[in-house]
Amino acid sequence: MKKYDVVIIGASAAGAVAASTARKFYPDKSICVIREFEQVPIPCGIPYIYGTIGDPMKNLIPVGTMFPNQKIDSVIDIAESIDLEKKVVHGKNEDISYDRLILATGSLPIEPPIKGATLHNVFAIHKNTPYLTKLMEQVKVSQKIVIIGGGFIGVEMAEELKKNNPEHEVTIIEMQDRCLNLVYDKDFCDLAEKELIEQGIRILTQSRVMEIKGKEKVEGILLDNGDVIPADLVILGIGCKANNQLGKLANLKIGPTGGIVVDFYMQTSDPFVFACGDCAEKTSFFDKTPSSLRLASIATMEARVAGSNLFMQHRMNHGVVGCFSTALHGKAFASAGLTSDEAVRKGYQIVIGDAESVNRHPGLMPGSALMKVRLIFEKSEGIIVGGQIFGALSGGELINAISAFISKKMTADDIALFQAGTHPALTASPIAYQLVNAAESASVKLRSFAK
Repeated sequence: MKKYDVVIIGASAAGAVAASTARKFYPDKSICVIREFEQVPIPCGIPYIYGTIGDPMKNLIPVGTMFPNQKIDSVIDIAESIDLEKKVVHGKNEDISYDRLILATGSLPIEPPIKGATLHNVFAIHKNTPYLTKLMEQVKVSQKIVIIGGGFIGVEMAEELKKNNPEHEVTIIEMQDRCLNLVYDKDFCDLAEKELIEQGIRILTQSRVMEIKGKEKVEGILLDNGDVIPADLVILGIGCKANNQLGKLANLKIGPTGGIVVDFYMQTSDPFVFACGDCAEKTSFFDKTPSSLRLASIATMEARVAGSNLFMQHRMNHGVVGCFSTALHGKAFASAGLTSDEAVRKGYQIVIGDAESVNRHPGLMPGSALMKVRLIFEKSEGIIVGGQIFGALSGGELINAISAFISKKMTADDIALFQAGTHPALTASPIAYQLVNAAESASVKLRSFAK
């Protein structure tokens, strides 16, 4: 039986980064990654397989070269159980012992208990290249595609499917009153839906799927209002859940959202076992309540915490902020922290600052486009709790600055006065810089409340 100082189960975003981090912090330790598949898809790139990229084999994490270059061993096997007492991972093909173990087993797509969900041509989004290839084969011979779920996966899949096959009839069915309702304010959601509709994508909101109809193969979707939407391919895009099976079998503590419970150092209820990424339980940065957020950006942050703390505590995870971005019809939609509604639900009194201008100066510079920035502050101390961006694609990077502002609990005045680098070919004018002006707008409102 092989023995390693560090064993990591999983080689997607969290597993790969945890392994690299462990190697940097502990250069003399032996490290092994156990992964189930030879090819590991890039999770965020999956929708783009069906449009922009065009091939599942072009959307892979390069683990085949990454691990050998870092002197990390890699084993392709299925980890079936863990013996915590003996510190052994029992694989389908071999057993491997460890001194420290990191679980990075990721998540599984939520497959609702809807009648007909097991019919042919009903697909969830599994992070499995052969499965994704099979879905691509079905896309090519389908005409009426229905996507259940209007979150990020749903809207991105819809746009990409329409991009390569404009003749396809693509319909999104969403239970909420708007697509992307959980991550954007209502007016931003309306803008996103407008971009989708302009591409010929049909959107049915406030609609509940009662049954997927068909004999052997899907034929239609029965809604709660009695309507039947014709379909020859159905994609389930309603979110994911923690892949906690190994943790459960080992009797590790499981949290209220189904993740493996970890402390601030990503340590589980067993002191020699860590967990990170989608399989780990999350807590909100804002109030330390359980959070169901599962994002690659969170996974890699947690992996850097876990990988660094294996033999000595170096870093802490202070909770998840949540930073999102997508591009629809050539426009960025990005969000960090709390939406306005979510902030109010958490008990904050809020002040909002908006600013909109072109992202170049003067506005006739190549690449110029309108960009709107919204910043959300809590009223008592003026600390930022959220932000959203719509418009120019450069907003996809600018939202990362807003996420940093939130994590450092900056105030409206802090942001209004920070020194931003600007250039005509790269940014908005320093006079019209959206981040600063949105913060200044909120700062003025905050002062009026203080009088």
